[in-house]
Amino acid sequence: MADTTVKIDDTTRDRLKALADGAGMSMKDYLAQVAAEKEQERLQDTATAAFRRAISAPGVVDRFDTEFGGLPAAVKRENPQAA
Repeated sequence: MADTTVKIDDTTRDRLKALADGAGMSMKDYLAQVAAEKEQERLQDTATAAFRRAISAPGVVDRFDTEFGGLPAAVKRENPQAA
């Protein structure tokens, strides 16, 4: 794949360079990772919206609970205090 140049201001370049350095990556690899993460976030947002639309349909949650027994009962712990 061919490389290209993107024009950004010095402040943004410095911020990206510091983030890449902090991650132990080249800026090229860091920006590729950020792009992949942003794509994944967009896909997750789309899937979440579709799921919310699906379960908001009347009766869907009730039919799910009938078919699969609903949510499990809360787990009771012998010692509910934090360690």
